[in-house]
Amino acid sequence: MKQLFDSVSINCSKLVTKSYSTSFSLAVKMLAPSIRDAIYSIYGFVRFADEIVDSFHNYDKEKLLKKFEKDYYKAYKNDISLNPILHSFQATVKKYNIDDRLVQAFLKSMRQDLHKTKYNTIEEYNEYIYGSADVVGLMCLKVFVNGNEKRYIELKDAAMSLGSAFQKVNFLRDIKADTFQLNRNYFPNINIYDLDNFSKSKIIKEIEDDFEKAYQGIKKLPVEAKFGVYTAYRYYKSLLNKLKKTPSHLIVNSRIRVSNPYKMGLLAKSFVTYKLNLL
Repeated sequence: MKQLFDSVSINCSKLVTKSYSTSFSLAVKMLAPSIRDAIYSIYGFVRFADEIVDSFHNYDKEKLLKKFEKDYYKAYKNDISLNPILHSFQATVKKYNIDDRLVQAFLKSMRQDLHKTKYNTIEEYNEYIYGSADVVGLMCLKVFVNGNEKRYIELKDAAMSLGSAFQKVNFLRDIKADTFQLNRNYFPNINIYDLDNFSKSKIIKEIEDDFEKAYQGIKKLPVEAKFGVYTAYRYYKSLLNKLKKTPSHLIVNSRIRVSNPYKMGLLAKSFVTYKLNLL
């Protein structure tokens, strides 16, 4: 009954997604059923790796991350793992021909989070974001285009811009936890401890530029993926707008959120936009 094990593994990835991110889980539900499981499996993999470096403070994080990586490649080689998250991810990687360089770039950024606490140059900042977010967007894009290499190349830059925008919004939203709990500063040449409105505006302008590039790609996505990705885009845009209106000192000392009722309203508006072919 291998099919049952495969199904249980995907359900575990789905549970991880729902447990860690209600917003992303909602967006995944807006994808076509044919591609949802693959996106759940990608999220489960990246979520677990990120959780190792961000949360497991009483354990040997480096050892755990190395084992996680080793177990993944063992699963990939053997077509199976008793770790359901790794099992479902390796199956998705093979089914959609996800380039191992994307997986390696992601794991490299996770390794940086083990020791690196400050990003001093734009080059370091961009490299980290590429590995931690852009490549995740590219993995998902592989699923969305279902092997169509021409469309993948056409939409690649937009997918990376969307990944960058999401990650930078997370950086800005999570400044308090990153700074005071994890002792990290991702934004180069910006004093997070004394974040001023000029620095905040500079970050927001950068994110808005990423969103604009991403939006052009969203409009060209296959129908199976368009509504789900647009839903996630609208959520993060609303979060950015809320951050934009929040004074700098409050961003540093709190975590800005979008309420569940507001998320439902965004979903309804996104659906209307999509159905009226305004996207």
